[in-house]
Amino acid sequence: MGGKAITTNIKEEFRRLKRYYDEDDFEKLLKHKLGVYFLKMRSISRAPLLRRLANKVKIDITNIPGRDLFEYLFCKQISEDVLDEFLIEVYNEERQNLIQDGDQLYSQLYKVKVFDWGGFYQNAVEQTIVNNYVKKIRDYNVLVERIENDINPRIRGYIICSWYNHWTSILIEDMIKRQPYVLPASGLVKKIDFFWFNFPFDLKVTYFPDEFLQIKRKELGLKKELTDLKRFARRLNINYDRNAKDREVFEELLTRISEHPSREAKEFIKNFHSIRRGIIEETMDNPISLIRWFYENQGIRRFDAANRFFIVLVDLNNLEESWKLKRNKELLKNHIEGFFRKNKNPDFENMKITFNWQDREYSTYAVVLFIVKEED
Repeated sequence: MGGKAITTNIKEEFRRLKRYYDEDDFEKLLKHKLGVYFLKMRSISRAPLLRRLANKVKIDITNIPGRDLFEYLFCKQISEDVLDEFLIEVYNEERQNLIQDGDQLYSQLYKVKVFDWGGFYQNAVEQTIVNNYVKKIRDYNVLVERIENDINPRIRGYIICSWYNHWTSILIEDMIKRQPYVLPASGLVKKIDFFWFNFPFDLKVTYFPDEFLQIKRKELGLKKELTDLKRFARRLNINYDRNAKDREVFEELLTRISEHPSREAKEFIKNFHSIRRGIIEETMDNPISLIRWFYENQGIRRFDAANRFFIVLVDLNNLEESWKLKRNKELLKNHIEGFFRKNKNPDFENMKITFNWQDREYSTYAVVLFIVKEED
């Protein structure tokens, strides 16, 4: 790309690509000859990085406002090899601090004993809380001390869960960015975390969703898990707090039935987990419906149709504790490295999917890696 003459239509091409990006039309974006180049430039589109890049390639930007730097440098058609080198340079600098205290960070993450959002979830907390607590603090004890006296108890769980998710996601993302044929994108840019064989992906680390599990149970002609637990509890005269929230009732009944000494309870729990395992294994063999579900069940504020690399964490022995796998360094490392070893010649067209969201059909590309802890 470097060395090509700048065409008179390069600005028009930039604006077309920006429109594709803003409209989440990744299919058109990636088919465009400058699409991947646009995304690489977009991944460093913060003004300080763009100024640094301009200085590196000796492009005079003295009279270019910060808001215009992205378009201006794109139109200069900087060599893609130089751009790739710059992305790696920036990434290596960004991870230096992470390397220095990576083991200590894992130790902090293991101090989280309960994963409870407190009923708030993603859209109910002010961004200032996320910025001031979740993204800045790496020490668990400091986090707890900071929120102990000045934060409403109802959102303490949200902050701790957000903190846990933020730092575990950064550590997992770092594992991927160090794999062969992976080019890291700079942080803090939406829709792109890395390029795999020059193909852009946004990383999403998640768990096997309960809502999807209940859909699959319904397809099998089964009631919801909570309904089955309540029905069986009545059979064995197991009392529970009927005024509690559904999640609390679920956890109480699952524990009490699991610990019940009767043969009936043991058979029920064995069948309960067998159904779960069957649904999960069938989904692992045919993940398209789950991928589509992930895209179609996004919140309005967080919606996008970017290419996604999903990591789905599954503890087959205790699905409710799959969150703990997100800090299991060795398990994660083994699965991630194994995936990239096995996929040295990926066919991205086989990753293409379509989905519907708010009466519009989208096309995108997605892959899913299941990281499973087998039964003990």
